[in-house]
Amino acid sequence: MSATLPLPATPSFPGTTYRTCPRSGLQFELQAERLMIANAVIAVVALLVGGILAIGVVLTRWPAVHWLAADTFYMVLTAHGIDMLIFWIIFFEIAVLYFCSSTLLRCRLATPKFAWLAFALMLVGAVMNNVAVFQGGSSVMMTSYVPMMASPWFYLGLILFAVGALIGCFVFFGTLVIARRDKTYEGSVPLVTFGAITAAIIAVFTIASGAIILIPTFLMSIGWIQNVDPLIYRTIWWAFGHSSQQINVAAHISIWYAVAAIAFGAKPMSERVSRGAFLLYILFLQLASAHHLLADPGMSTGWKIVNTSYFMYFAVLASMIHGLTIPGAIEVAQRQKGYNKGLFEWLRKAPWGNPVFSGVFISIIGFGFLGGISGVMMGTEQLNMLIHNTIYVPGHFHATVVVGTTLSFMALTYFLIPVLFKREMIVPGLAKIQPYLFGLSMYFFCLVMMGAGTLGVSRRHWDMALSGAALGYEWPGAAYLMMGLVGIAGVAAIAGGGLYIWITVGSILWGKKLEQGKVSPTFTPIPRTAPSAAAQTYGSAGFAAPGTFVLAMLFLVAFVLYYFINWKYLGQLWGLS
Repeated sequence: MSATLPLPATPSFPGTTYRTCPRSGLQFELQAERLMIANAVIAVVALLVGGILAIGVVLTRWPAVHWLAADTFYMVLTAHGIDMLIFWIIFFEIAVLYFCSSTLLRCRLATPKFAWLAFALMLVGAVMNNVAVFQGGSSVMMTSYVPMMASPWFYLGLILFAVGALIGCFVFFGTLVIARRDKTYEGSVPLVTFGAITAAIIAVFTIASGAIILIPTFLMSIGWIQNVDPLIYRTIWWAFGHSSQQINVAAHISIWYAVAAIAFGAKPMSERVSRGAFLLYILFLQLASAHHLLADPGMSTGWKIVNTSYFMYFAVLASMIHGLTIPGAIEVAQRQKGYNKGLFEWLRKAPWGNPVFSGVFISIIGFGFLGGISGVMMGTEQLNMLIHNTIYVPGHFHATVVVGTTLSFMALTYFLIPVLFKREMIVPGLAKIQPYLFGLSMYFFCLVMMGAGTLGVSRRHWDMALSGAALGYEWPGAAYLMMGLVGIAGVAAIAGGGLYIWITVGSILWGKKLEQGKVSPTFTPIPRTAPSAAAQTYGSAGFAAPGTFVLAMLFLVAFVLYYFINWKYLGQLWGLS
């Protein structure tokens, strides 16, 4: 977008300072910068703990190794799920919210004392929950379904963490108000910030849902109430459990847009369409929670059909819009630089050696082809019966949460190490390799896990061979082969995750210190930007991204074929006479 003359600098809030990064031109307010660093560091610690625990999970589900005893396995699985799906991701997302508000809008952070309180509550809650799990009496896994009860400290830790995260969201909203009041920008907020607003709105709904069900469960655990209905628990819990993934989707798609701008100077093909897609997330994405409840007797068939066969597809439409517009924006930017030979020179000439780009692009492809297609399939009531409560389900959400969200966060970290932490990255050669090792290992991990699930391998049973059971079951050899491949791919992915942690922590501790940039008591407002032609015309200025269109058609073909294969498989199971 074209910029007009810059606005004059405006006096800022007394006592705060702003640092302008000499590399990126981004402006960091002191308190916001410290809070981003604190949340990001604890996020990586949670990732480290969850990654170590992942070793026990994959080596136990690998039939030839079958490492841990049952009680230890379920304890490790519980801590792994919560550390990875809740603590690592939400700590990082709070840092992203502060970045998308204070830094991108060049304003001070609202109520930094409350932001530090939020951080303290989240940290205390995370530690409390982990201690409760490792004491051995709270091996209830991430879903923590009643009536199987955990220690009261388990639930209290989650509640404290949720309260802290909710406060962090309100600090984010308050920062948006300050930016608007102080006129640090004109017009609409940047698209990346708009995506973060979407994530924060969904987060408020999600955390409220968790409080509605976790608070009475906590009261049940200390004996103040006698019963929590299991069906009600599952229904409300999934409004929390699945919607937490929708926070991740909105957050990591915001990062995709940011990286497209950082790496290519790419402008959205149509900001209006992209913003509309984010709005579809707010309205419909949480309704996808229904696909976890399709086997539950408490919901009517009509409710299930409306949510999974109608409303959920509006959210799918939003994801497909983002999946088209982000690569399309990159293609347009590359073609403007002269990469116009054939359909894919723009892609061949992309900076594949830059982990910021490669991590995001691997994330986009994996999230769409593996997570997206399998998620829509799981949302079809009849097909859901094929794979409900099999290991296919964690195969799907590793494609969304790990390939989609975690890999995007890793890619953003490589940008933030010199910009936010003011350190040169150590071992840049290994940093180039890391997204490929981690991302492609997770591709294979998800594929073979979903394959084993299609054959019926249980989602949660620690021993697929059912050793010592009165009634055994003889799995086909392919199921054992795929579970063995799950173990191999899982170990490779853990190595890729370990490499990320080493590079990140090593760079922060030992990387060469960089110039911090100019420090000023005033912020510099963002210049007003004019809408791009694409935004004004909703992208109708011509067929500007033919390569992206071909990739979209490949996605459509894969989608149709996968649907057909699953319906054919279902037809073989449910023969008609």
